[in-house]
Amino acid sequence: MIRSFRKYHRYIAIAVFAPLILTVITGMGYIIFDEWLGQEEIGGFLLRLHTLDILGLESIYPILNGLGLAGLIVTGLSMTGLFKKRSQPKSTGDR
Repeated sequence: MIRSFRKYHRYIAIAVFAPLILTVITGMGYIIFDEWLGQEEIGGFLLRLHTLDILGLESIYPILNGLGLAGLIVTGLSMTGLFKKRSQPKSTGDR
């Protein structure tokens, strides 16, 4: 079971790497350029890129990012063994 989750985790990580890194870089860049440096034009462009409004995907892009992250969390947590059923200790005999 863990082997299959590891395989799925690897595939999901490869699929969501580019969208997530784009989200992180443009989100940080927006704050830096718009808020700190007062470059509203660059900040606006980064915000449009951040939500993929440039490609008209602003309504679906956050959902896809969220589903990808949820998949990584589920497969990652399952590999940790935190939710594994623990066997009961064997009794030592008579009481």
